[in-house]
Amino acid sequence: MATAVRLIFQILTFIVIVDALVSFILPPYHAVRTFLDRIVEPMLNPIRRVMPTFGGLDFSPVILILLLNLIEYLLIRLLP
Repeated sequence: MATAVRLIFQILTFIVIVDALVSFILPPYHAVRTFLDRIVEPMLNPIRRVMPTFGGLDFSPVILILLLNLIEYLLIRLLP
């Protein structure tokens, strides 16, 4: 069970990283970017509401990755 939890969180982390990188390269309405945004944006929006941008830089993906790692750790610790 812990392996499945790790895999799910690793995939989510990978998607967040790819989405952040793709946002620099692809236009906003590209199909790949739209697909990734549909997955990542619901997780990033609450963080963006609370956390301000610093000099135009958006650190919400970094915070999301840290939160995903924390949740993964806690879930694995709670598993029998």
